[in-house]
Amino acid sequence: MLRLITLTGEGGSSLARFAGIRWTIIGLFVGAMVINYLTRSILGVAAPVILAEQHISSAEYSWITGAFQLGVMFQPVCGYILDLVGLKLGFSLFVGVWSLLTMAHGLATGWLGFAGLRGALGLVEGSAQPAGMKLVAEWFPARERGTAGGLYNIGASFGAVFAPPLVAWAVLTHSWRAAFFVAGGLGLVWLVAWLLWYAPPRRHRALGAAERELILSGQEAELAGDGVKGAPRPPLRTLLVRRELWAIAAARFLADPVWGMLSLWMPLYLTQVRQFDLTQIALFAWLPFLAADAGCLFGPAVAAWLGRRGWSLVDARRGAFTVGAVLMTGMMFVGSVESPMAAVALLCLGGFAHQTLSVTVITLSSDLFPQRQVATATGVAGTAANLGVLIFTLVLGSMVDRVGYQPFFVLLGLLDLVGATLLWTLIRKPAA
Repeated sequence: MLRLITLTGEGGSSLARFAGIRWTIIGLFVGAMVINYLTRSILGVAAPVILAEQHISSAEYSWITGAFQLGVMFQPVCGYILDLVGLKLGFSLFVGVWSLLTMAHGLATGWLGFAGLRGALGLVEGSAQPAGMKLVAEWFPARERGTAGGLYNIGASFGAVFAPPLVAWAVLTHSWRAAFFVAGGLGLVWLVAWLLWYAPPRRHRALGAAERELILSGQEAELAGDGVKGAPRPPLRTLLVRRELWAIAAARFLADPVWGMLSLWMPLYLTQVRQFDLTQIALFAWLPFLAADAGCLFGPAVAAWLGRRGWSLVDARRGAFTVGAVLMTGMMFVGSVESPMAAVALLCLGGFAHQTLSVTVITLSSDLFPQRQVATATGVAGTAANLGVLIFTLVLGSMVDRVGYQPFFVLLGLLDLVGATLLWTLIRKPAA
């Protein structure tokens, strides 16, 4: 996708440029998503050690994780700020703050201290999904958005993949606190690269005319306008009254508790129920997230396959979501199988299925809303998603010691079928 070309500039000078700058932009953003979800996932992996050291109960831990979800629910505010001040400046501020807050976790004591930091971290880290969707809407033609969205969501899974070995290294060589210091430092390093390389496609110094034309001509005229000086911003009420927004929000509300289970509760489940030690957590707890990476590519591939067979773009996305929802039913059996390895395999299926459907429903925002509303729309849907995780984690934390994990696995296996039904019944396809 990248190739070096030579252009003749003014005065006969030669200018070397890469054709495919948009892919370097999405590659850079993948790094941000890796770090974002690494910082989110460290607490869940380190939870067995932290809870024992700090004398934190399951119910108190649910409030710590709930504080993060409460903070992330302000995604619409993050999205509105990104739409208002622009992606480069807005996202730079969010990344800088979340990096410092992550490092502050290494100084935390007591469940209230952790809850306060998690709430603040959730507030700023909620900017990642709106920023990613805005970047995809700005930098990619419609036919490439599914692939681009899948690529940047791989970063979310890889962040969770890296968390178990990082925590194991930190605990065995230093302390769990070192993991937070390392992850926060990585965010500050990434921020420098972002400031040096990112600019909108209309102003990027390395973007050639041919690629700029490919990007702009491949975007829907009715959704364009971002990056154009003086372009009008649609009123917020025009977004909030659209039923498509609430269909996407409802589907994400039902889908994201699976990710909450994998990233926040799975290490505790494997420790408490399957009797895994820290070494086994480091060896196996990252596998569902590796499977999720494959799902990030499988979802767009299914949508592309359906598109080649005559399905409209929106229907193809809904079809891919439905495939993921059917696969998710395997989660119902995690708690009932006898073999710990079979349970891990079913958790891997859950991670794969979740990202298959998640990346497609997130990408729908860029297919249905104007560029100057994409980040806000993604933020609203993200709030619904994190509300689902918040409710799920508080209920699980209050009941798990009495009823166990199995009822929650059954629930997770069924919710996405309801979400698929809502997408098919509430979303109207754009006029041709």
